[in-house]
This record gives sequence, structure tokens and C-alpha cells, in this order.
Amino acid sequence: MLRNVMTSALRATAALALTVGLSTTAMAETADGYWQGVQKSGTLRCGAAVAPPYVMRDPASGEYSGFFADLCREFAEVLQVKPEFVDTTWDNIVAGLQAGKWDVSLALNRTPARAMAVQFSVPAMEYQISLAYNKDNPKIPASAASVADIDKADVTLAVMSGTAQDKAISAAVKTATILRLPTNDETRLAVVSRRADILVDASDTNQLFTQSNPDWAVALNPAPALAKQGVAFGLPHQLSASDVEVVNIFLEERVATGHVDALIKKAVDDVLKTGN
Repeated sequence: MLRNVMTSALRATAALALTVGLSTTAMAETADGYWQGVQKSGTLRCGAAVAPPYVMRDPASGEYSGFFADLCREFAEVLQVKPEFVDTTWDNIVAGLQAGKWDVSLALNRTPARAMAVQFSVPAMEYQISLAYNKDNPKIPASAASVADIDKADVTLAVMSGTAQDKAISAAVKTATILRLPTNDETRLAVVSRRADILVDASDTNQLFTQSNPDWAVALNPAPALAKQGVAFGLPHQLSASDVEVVNIFLEERVATGHVDALIKKAVDDVLKTGN
């Protein structure tokens, strides 16, 4: 009986040693972080949905610009890999990241709902939603200051489908009609052609719209704020804290030195020059 007990104990010890050995091997195999894997692949894949001045795409050449596209290139340079832009839509920019179709999503608003699906870097900038419209539109009161002031049955609001502004305005509006369109160009055209009364977009994007149409376009930052969020890199949910810290350190330095502000100014100037 004693011999059997000793034999069982030896077997258990051997099994434990084997398990520990396998675990140690597995840990060694996964010791490299996510970005080391990107370095091995040689390419940083950036999911890009168009929204000037954050991300823009030349329809003729396919070339990407905008300050988040610039940040993608700069982060790729830090990793010593090539940047690759993967075209997507705002409806799919989170799902594509979850599915591993790219490594980072560009210009993603930090929201609790998205944070349950993906991780975020620190913000590169702060975001607020505004309402742009024709100042001569009789449906919009001259004294309008809040969403409630324009939430009327005969008012139509144009917004890019699947964006943070879509989710925010959908939650705030009770009576007005929401016209959801797939691209920034289509939402702006809807207001220009009077198919819609109001353009719901980021305040800096709507500033571009009003500067491009100074004779008639004005923008309202509603009070209370419709949304005020950080705009950041979306990151895969499985990233370790140390992997996320790599991106955070990269962004924090560029924000603190004013480099991101310079990139934003350059992107805004580019949009105004090209009229996009």
C-alpha cells in the first residue's frame, strides 16, 4: 500500500512538473507583445473610415491624408514597419478591428459601448458634436441653442450612419427625422440640396463646412453638449496593458509638444484648399 501511495505521489509530481514545463514554454512563446508581432509582419494595418479632417482619401489615387492618417504613418515609423490603410466604413470600423482585419482603428470616439468591444489609446483630441444649417432656413429658430429647439416634426437631420454622432443624435432626438447616409460627402450634399435641414457632425468638421459656405452656413454647439468625447486609436481588446502603453506614450508626447495641433491645422488647411 505504501509503495502504491509513493508511486502515485511520484506520478503526480511528474505530471505537475510537465504541466509547469509546458506552461513555461507557452509563456515564453507568448512573451513577445502585440507590436512585436506587427514588427515581424512588417506592416501596421490601419482601419480608415473617411471623415475630414481626421481621415481623407483621394478618390483618384487612393492616397490617404488627414491628421489621423499622419499619426498612423508616424506610429508605423516608430515600430519601423510600413503603414497600410484598410478602407472601411463607420458601420464596420469596430467589427473589423474585432475580427483582426487591421491592427488599429483611426479616429475612434471613446464611448462606454465601444469600450466593451475594443480598447482605446489616450485621446489625440477632444470631440464635440455640432449642428450646421442654413441661417435662412425658417424651420430653425434664430434663438436655437439646444437640440430641443430643433427637434421638430418638419426638421430632417443628416448624419453619417454608424458614427458617434449618429448614436448621440439618435438618443437625443424624439420628433425630428434622422437621415442616415454612408459618407460625409452625402450628408453635406443633403444639406446643400435642402434634402436635409441640419448636418450633424463633429464641431471641427462642421467648421470646415461653414468656412466652405460662408454666405449661408452657420453651426451651433448645442447646450447642454450633445456629446464630448476623446478621439483616439481603437485597439484590439486582447492587447496587454504594456501594449496599450506603447501607443499611449507615442500619443502623449505628440499631444504635449503641440505636434498633433500642427497636424490638425495642416489637415484643415488641406481640406479648405481642395474643397473636400
